[in-house]
Amino acid sequence: MEAIPKYSRFTSEFKVRPDDIDMFNHVHNSTYFDYVLAARYEQMETCYKMPMENFLKMGLGWVVRTAFVEYKRPLGLGDSFSVTTGIETINSKGCRVKFEILMKKTGKIACEGWFDYVMISLIDGKSVKVTESMIKTYSI
Repeated sequence: MEAIPKYSRFTSEFKVRPDDIDMFNHVHNSTYFDYVLAARYEQMETCYKMPMENFLKMGLGWVVRTAFVEYKRPLGLGDSFSVTTGIETINSKGCRVKFEILMKKTGKIACEGWFDYVMISLIDGKSVKVTESMIKTYSI
């Protein structure tokens, strides 16, 4: 039986800003996507040591193909929270990244979900294969 690979999870800390708040006085649903993308961007550089700039220099980019989010509790102005992300699967076609946004004051989950990413060529926008070297780098 083949072993299922395990991947590292990393956490980034943030605080809700006034421009994150919607007309219902809590964080707008689309802003949670921004939080996850900001965490991934930071973690690519600081944890994996392969920042987005490396991909851009190679003429490559990661785009979201599918996203799923389950909202559980709203974040409000000034709330501190953490975003924990980790690759669930990665292969030559792309990767799935799971995430969890945790409210610091209560320790409860604000939302959780996943993103499916595909790597594309910046020249023509078509999908390209994820190399074995990239898979190894992100499999820490």
